[in-house]
Amino acid sequence: MQQITNQLLMIRPADFRMNEETAVNNYFQQELSNTPLEITELAQKEFDEFVNKLKNAGIQVKVINDLKDNNTPDSIFPNNWISFHENGTVALYPMFAENRRRERRMDVIDELRQEGIQFNKIVDYTAAEKDNLFLEGTGSLLLDRVNKKVYCALSVRADKKLIEQFCKDFHYSPILFTAYQTVADQRKAIYHTNVMMALGESFAVICLDTIDNENEKQEVIQNLKEDNKAIIEITEQQMHSFAGNMLQVKGYNGQKHLVMSQQAFESLNKDQINEIKKHCSILSSDLKTIETLGGGSARCMMAEVFK
Repeated sequence: MQQITNQLLMIRPADFRMNEETAVNNYFQQELSNTPLEITELAQKEFDEFVNKLKNAGIQVKVINDLKDNNTPDSIFPNNWISFHENGTVALYPMFAENRRRERRMDVIDELRQEGIQFNKIVDYTAAEKDNLFLEGTGSLLLDRVNKKVYCALSVRADKKLIEQFCKDFHYSPILFTAYQTVADQRKAIYHTNVMMALGESFAVICLDTIDNENEKQEVIQNLKEDNKAIIEITEQQMHSFAGNMLQVKGYNGQKHLVMSQQAFESLNKDQINEIKKHCSILSSDLKTIETLGGGSARCMMAEVFK
């Protein structure tokens, strides 16, 4: 079982903008004054430069274009609606925002099949949308694929019953907690686990300050230590610069990279950078427009593909 891969699926945006349906509980989203055309062009430029950096590092990236007629402003974040697993299973997830449900496209799976990637089974959780229950892929589920554990911050977008069903279907053990961020002097649930935590082969980058319940915090720490994961802590301020939204991948000759945005990298201090470099190199790219309007960053843009 592999924790990291060298293959990624990414969706190039066709009509990127701030999604008003997700902004109700994604407190990372902010407005920009640019015109809609300018915003899409900026996002496409950031996307293309990011993909080129990944490819230049030897990471295989399958880019599929968003369909403008679908009116899917968050299509650039495919890891929320689909996940791939080493046994050839694909999971499809129920999405909180109605306009994000249009991101699910079977032609994406068909294109990957044409690339020689075999899928044996599709596990479809999307019927839960009828009951207003949601679980947004590897945005919500932080998978320790080797140790068969899933770390998940409970929220409107991560329903406990659905997490338990996922764990039953994929043979994972759940480590559940609630993570909070301060919004206008109030503690509000963080919408996705992967903005406060990133899990690599031998380390975890995590904002422990977001886990207000001490017992839950200690359970997370204990499980990471049990599995010999070095814990690299970040602050809540760094988290708001997307320093938790990172993904470890493999490039040329199996070289490992921790992929993040330029903003995330610039928020890290020297000690944190040195700690990360004990495990892998760092690959960063400017994603400022995407981060500001989308409320997501580098990790959200990459859906890992396992054969």
